[in-house]
Amino acid sequence: MVDAILWDNDGVLVDRCSSRPRAMHSRAGVTLTRAFYLECMLVNGRNVFDLVEQRGWTPQQVRALRAKRDADYAERLGSGARVMDSVAQTLQLLHMKFRMAVVTTSLRSNFKIAHQASGLLDFFELAVCREDYLNAKPHPEPYLTAMRLLDVPAAHCIVVEDSARGVKSAVSAGLRVVAIPNSFTRGSDFSGASAVLDSIRLLPQFLMGQ
Repeated sequence: MVDAILWDNDGVLVDRCSSRPRAMHSRAGVTLTRAFYLECMLVNGRNVFDLVEQRGWTPQQVRALRAKRDADYAERLGSGARVMDSVAQTLQLLHMKFRMAVVTTSLRSNFKIAHQASGLLDFFELAVCREDYLNAKPHPEPYLTAMRLLDVPAAHCIVVEDSARGVKSAVSAGLRVVAIPNSFTRGSDFSGASAVLDSIRLLPQFLMGQ
């Protein structure tokens, strides 16, 4: 029986791809191709800061780059991010039947900016953000943290993710996962997922069979 749904944020609830500060990668001397982004970030959970450290950047230089990234990101987000298609309608159908939480790798400040005008946060009991755990996805800690805060066992939870990194994180935490690829992550390896759906509109019907 499913009692709780744990939702990824970026690419599932909101689309922030167009808001990502790609200029940062140019400043760091890293070419951000689609293949690089998918493999390093959405599969292995690495980021540009890992790469520049390997290239000999000092801790002070990395901290300055990270601070500039955060400032650029907040500015580009502006008043929020675009809500993914059919998300609001799906959440409306599900929120009276299931407990729901968001599990994101975003800083809480950026998460709040992204949802300033989304109208989605009232559907969720809590949001687990980057400050709430030490190890980011694909490590299981983000989802283990969410289950601990909700006091719900893995057997009674299901996760909604859009990336291979997120699927690996949830599966490593002992959770079942429904993958809903977006246009950017479609074609990724979702072999660990219990199901792969073409649209979030299919999720309520899928959950009825669980």
